[in-house]
Amino acid sequence: MGAYDSIYGFATLGLDTFPVSDAREGETILRNLASGKYAVIYITEALAAELSHEISRYREQVLPAIIQIPGVSGNTGAGIESVKKSVEQAVGSDIIFGNDY
Repeated sequence: MGAYDSIYGFATLGLDTFPVSDAREGETILRNLASGKYAVIYITEALAAELSHEISRYREQVLPAIIQIPGVSGNTGAGIESVKKSVEQAVGSDIIFGNDY
């Protein structure tokens, strides 16, 4: 999920892509994907920032896993930070030492 320019390449890998033009549309699509057949949902960091309230609804659930990916504008570090927090919560410890990611 995300801006078309950021996700269209994933279709060549056989992944379903869902271009989103605004947060309202993104919220609707995320809800549909989360309640459907998708166990993993990749979402651009920019869109995830706009939908943080919606994403938090799924944080305590096993599925779907919502993974943030960089968009065409670059990496903000939000995706790595999100994965780090999830691992810390699951394992009870920080697994990444320092900020060199």
